Amino acid sequence: MTPKLTGRLVGGATGTYDMVLTRTFRASIDDVWASVTESDRTARWFGAWRGEAGPGRTVEVQMGFEEGTPWCELRIEVCEPPRHLAVSMRDEAGDWRMELRLTEDGGVTTLELVHHLADPAVAENAGPGWEYYLDMLVAARDGRPLPDFADYYPAQAAYFAAQARAVG
Repeated sequence: MTPKLTGRLVGGATGTYDMVLTRTFRASIDDVWASVTESDRTARWFGAWRGEAGPGRTVEVQMGFEEGTPWCELRIEVCEPPRHLAVSMRDEAGDWRMELRLTEDGGVTTLELVHHLADPAVAENAGPGWEYYLDMLVAARDGRPLPDFADYYPAQAAYFAAQARAVG
């Protein structure tokens, strides 16, 4: 399988960089929102979470498809159903600040994942990971077999490294 690349790296408004990846779904915005916020549904493509969710609160997310399926804390910065979710997470790889932005037009929902980066070089490794996870989301929603990370990394790393050099 050769996965399609959707990620692009752009300069952010505050001297940071935004890695933006997009997927579209023939589904309502409420249904896609449920796929990215309900624990039993996130477990299918990313990992289950536990705790009391809400803006300013921290939940624990189990990285269900990472080696050892570790748990990590995820702070919910903004939650505006069904259009905007901003979170921050810390794990052994560092600090992660991300947003999910959803829009619906004519029965098609577009999901945009924005990963805010202080160092654009992080995109070389994180970009293939997000392409993989978003394709996992698509496959889980469609009831198809989940993709294999080996099809994403290291094959897509050069693409994201080139984007990092272009904006850095």
